[in-house]
Amino acid sequence: MRKTAFITGASSGIGASLAIVGAKLGYNLVLMARNADGLEHTANQCKALGAEVLLVQGDVSIEADCKRAVDMAISQFHGIDVLINNAGISMRAVFADTEPEVLKRLMDVNFWGTVYCTKYALPALLQSKGTVAGVSSIAGFKGLPGRTGYSASKFAMHGFLESLRCENLKTGLHVLIACPGYTKSDIRNTALDNTGASQSETPLNEDKLMHPDEVAERLWNAIHKKRLYMVLTLVGKLTVFINKWFPKLADTLAYNYIRKEPNSPFK
Repeated sequence: MRKTAFITGASSGIGASLAIVGAKLGYNLVLMARNADGLEHTANQCKALGAEVLLVQGDVSIEADCKRAVDMAISQFHGIDVLINNAGISMRAVFADTEPEVLKRLMDVNFWGTVYCTKYALPALLQSKGTVAGVSSIAGFKGLPGRTGYSASKFAMHGFLESLRCENLKTGLHVLIACPGYTKSDIRNTALDNTGASQSETPLNEDKLMHPDEVAERLWNAIHKKRLYMVLTLVGKLTVFINKWFPKLADTLAYNYIRKEPNSPFK
């Protein structure tokens, strides 16, 4: 019997790659995103690999959309085995110059989107003894300058998922926190500025970053091995280690790293 994976933010980047790898692994797929065209493109690639695909255009920051998507998944596939909370947005702005609404938007998508989808999918996941995965960031371990809202949302995601894991030590539910590191995607182009507008540019050379296909392969491997955390890249692993044991040094290193970005506010 084919298992079912529910993936948010599946219209591009890591989400699209997760869907394609999931199709190769033989999963039925429930794909959710706001971008209908991107979602359709991902779905066509998955269908070509033999997957049965349910598309749900929706916004994870809207609770009703998340409930509707889960209800549709249960109706079509009669269960959910893997939920990957991948949908997310970023920001680049100094907090002193940033409208509070920008941070609220980050929390609505990155944190509350994870909460809503997990809440409504949880009964099915408990029944299947399945997996809840959150695609997070090193920013969920180490607060980054110019990313206050993003870091806050990822710290909140970590706390929620770790608590969920503790609550379900005896139920068979697997909870994974995945931190890919810098990955080639649109997330920096769509990052919000201090007013909430899209930046429409990236401060990094995207071609030199980890490819989303590699992230997807390794994340699915972490799911199947029931790992608790997945931290990719040497920089990511060093950041977590240094921040744990030498937090003052971690602050300096993070500041200097972000300071080197083009158009950085830290000079």
